[in-house]
Amino acid sequence: MDFFQLGQNGYGNAYYAAGVRSMADSWHNFFFVSFDPGGFVTVDKPPLGFWLQTLSTKIFGFTPFSIFFPQALCGVLAVWLLYRLVTRHFGAVAGLVAALVLAVTPISVVTNRNNTIDGTLALVLLLAAWAVIHAAESGKLRWLLLSAVFVGLGFNVKMAEAYLVVPALGLTYLLCAPRKVWTRVWHLLLALVVMFALSLSWALAVDLTPASMRPYVGSTQDNSELSLAFGYNGLNRLHIGGNGFGGGRARPNTTTPTTPPRTSTGSQSAVSYRRAAASAAGTPTPPATNREFQGGNGAGQFAGAPGGGQNNDAGPFGCLGLTWVGRSAGCYLLR
Repeated sequence: MDFFQLGQNGYGNAYYAAGVRSMADSWHNFFFVSFDPGGFVTVDKPPLGFWLQTLSTKIFGFTPFSIFFPQALCGVLAVWLLYRLVTRHFGAVAGLVAALVLAVTPISVVTNRNNTIDGTLALVLLLAAWAVIHAAESGKLRWLLLSAVFVGLGFNVKMAEAYLVVPALGLTYLLCAPRKVWTRVWHLLLALVVMFALSLSWALAVDLTPASMRPYVGSTQDNSELSLAFGYNGLNRLHIGGNGFGGGRARPNTTTPTTPPRTSTGSQSAVSYRRAAASAAGTPTPPATNREFQGGNGAGQFAGAPGGGQNNDAGPFGCLGLTWVGRSAGCYLLR
């Protein structure tokens, strides 16, 4: 189901597809996840999922299939991994049922056949569950740290949404590992350090780079990946705090944010969503026009942007044994 006629519905989310096209143009755009070829503004997500999509386009060419291929592959691997996890403790029949449910759940199929990177996140969190199950059975620290690494990678797929599974993973080790209580506690504290260090490594690298040497962080009002992670892609996803933590896209009754000063030369000054989206779709590039940032869409959005003002409010679904943690929204339907 994940691979059947993959890519027949076009490029999926044009906003992310345009970003992948731009990332394939240069290492600078690739590292900073630049939305546009000129490196003016970033997409509103961290890099790992889009790095995989960009590498796929380098291998297979820039097509809908190549963009969707990493998510479809992750979806298939997630089904296989869930089967192995459940079979290990509950038998083959339970494993087949769990795998079948994951394989045919509509939102799972949709995201595995699109470029919204939820399928990639699901696989990474399943790997975290696999590692923590081994840690809980053996009490070995290395398995717990491996689980923390996978959660950190998940953070670099969809930021703070990856942390939804952390309480379940931590409690599993705390209650089940064959170690003394205080040993389990300091193991968990060390795992948290590893998780946060890996989670924030790319965001800190971006924030520590002078603003003049990198794109503006999209969907923020303060040009910070950290505020994007814990604001728009963190607390705002739980409907906590509105736009007060680092900004975000449109919310009712919000004030117009201040446009960040930016100077550029040549074609960079004419970059817009319209031009990058046209480039992604392989259509003739429309005439360049300078655009002002619009308050309704946040400082990281241009007027007339594909998907501008939308709230892709879908979180990840993680797994521990038979448990899924997550929430999904209809805005991930293929367009």
